[in-house]
Amino acid sequence: MPITDDPTLVFEQERTRLVRLAYRMLGSLTEAEDVVQDAWLRWRHVDHAGIVTPAAFLSRTVTRLCLDVMKSARARRETYVGTWLPEPVALPPDEDVADDMTLTLMLALERLSPLERAAFLLHDVFSVPLDEVATTLGREPPAVRQLASRARKHVQSARPRFPVARDEGARIAKAFFEASSTGNVAALRAMLAASVTVHSDGGGKVLAFPKPIIGIDKVTRMLEGIARKAWIQGARKLQDLWIDGLPGYLSLEPGGMLQTVALDIQGGLIVGIYFTRNPDKLARLAEKFDGTVGTKAPH
Repeated sequence: MPITDDPTLVFEQERTRLVRLAYRMLGSLTEAEDVVQDAWLRWRHVDHAGIVTPAAFLSRTVTRLCLDVMKSARARRETYVGTWLPEPVALPPDEDVADDMTLTLMLALERLSPLERAAFLLHDVFSVPLDEVATTLGREPPAVRQLASRARKHVQSARPRFPVARDEGARIAKAFFEASSTGNVAALRAMLAASVTVHSDGGGKVLAFPKPIIGIDKVTRMLEGIARKAWIQGARKLQDLWIDGLPGYLSLEPGGMLQTVALDIQGGLIVGIYFTRNPDKLARLAEKFDGTVGTKAPH
């Protein structure tokens, strides 16, 4: 039935879901909010009397806007300095996440085509009926079914079979911070998987490793080395967080540089460590600790 409520109220009731959708599509909360604002401007000027299902209409609008943005976003990824990680969305450990999307799954989505990514997110994550996904993408349902199926196969390995419990994740994150900040190699080795991989995103603006570091020996040597340097030595943990579905924390270096650390934990061991240090991606968190942290740092 057509909209009978205040269109502004209808949109605001959908805003959080729309931002979540756009963020999962783009990997940037800033860009996601810009897209949703653009959708709001369009929503203001449509004929609401002819819209039967506002949620579907708005999802369709946001998805199509995201597909346009992804064209330029992918070009920027190709020239990005070092490892690219999504802008971290961080929640307190006791706050429930809205879906089972994790940072590792979002990185897996980066390998998909824009249409595959949209089909997977809409159908598998946001439970949009296949026919509606087909309408959104301008494709026939059988083609969309193939898109979603291909995407599902590509990202299957990134979905943890046994998600880490909140209390276990918090315990391991606390132990990791203590061991890495002091260079306790024995403690680090006890919690790392043999194939552990470290990713760090500095965006070319602050110190970060340009390529992933793979393997427990290389990772422990790396962590032991930087524990003696400015990156971690004397670092102060500001807050325990749940970062894009992974346990972790926000920390502050002695020089005032902020970073988030997210841990991918499987079978009780850390298989992935994700340092986000790019100040542009941490501006929101920096605002929460205004006067305590800086968002700029020399190379």
